[in-house]
Amino acid sequence: MNAAPPSPADLRQLDTLYPALAALPPALHDTVLTQQTMWLEVPAGSTVFEEQSPCQGFPLLLAGEVRVARGSAQGRSLELYRVGPGELCVVSASCLFGQQLLSAHGETTAPTRLAVLSPAALDACCAHEPFRRFVFGVFADRLADLMELAEAVAFQRLDRRLAAALLGHGEVLQTSHQALADELGTVREMVTRLLRRFERAGWLALGRERIELKDAAALRRLAAGELPAV
Repeated sequence: MNAAPPSPADLRQLDTLYPALAALPPALHDTVLTQQTMWLEVPAGSTVFEEQSPCQGFPLLLAGEVRVARGSAQGRSLELYRVGPGELCVVSASCLFGQQLLSAHGETTAPTRLAVLSPAALDACCAHEPFRRFVFGVFADRLADLMELAEAVAFQRLDRRLAAALLGHGEVLQTSHQALADELGTVREMVTRLLRRFERAGWLALGRERIELKDAAALRRLAAGELPAV
């Protein structure tokens, strides 16, 4: 994780991605971005923030992606959401607003360019209604997403959720069974067992960190609840 001072292009890009930031009063805008923001280049697979740690700032992404997940004492992980350019991390915001420890951890899935606002900078930005409305709007959207996730984890069969997770990424997925398990909030052994059943049914072919879809239509029917459990 390397500090990388912003270029004029970085500043313009951040304003484009986050219009509520660009709408701040000019003096506050310039102070926040030049004096109260840490600019970072982060390699893929790096931990951006740790669960049960103090939040050091509020990340805004110019490029890349951060996967936000919550762990358990048994070593399992449940992906909550992902943050991309122009999006906000509500776990970081809730930690700063509530002055609590972080309730999840964040890890980059690709090389990522970050502008991390200091806690004081976030407070100053949220004193202005357009920025505050933007942040609270994202809170509402994420809450709806998390309610859907909770419903899926609690009430949907794992085979349907796995089928849905395999769709929408093209015919070939470069991923591991563990990564799918983390995304679905289950254990690798369950995912491996189901993938082998899908393979026996002729729906996909398994390789080393590679899954080739052979019958996406069948997976789509399973995900929609139109097929019995496999």
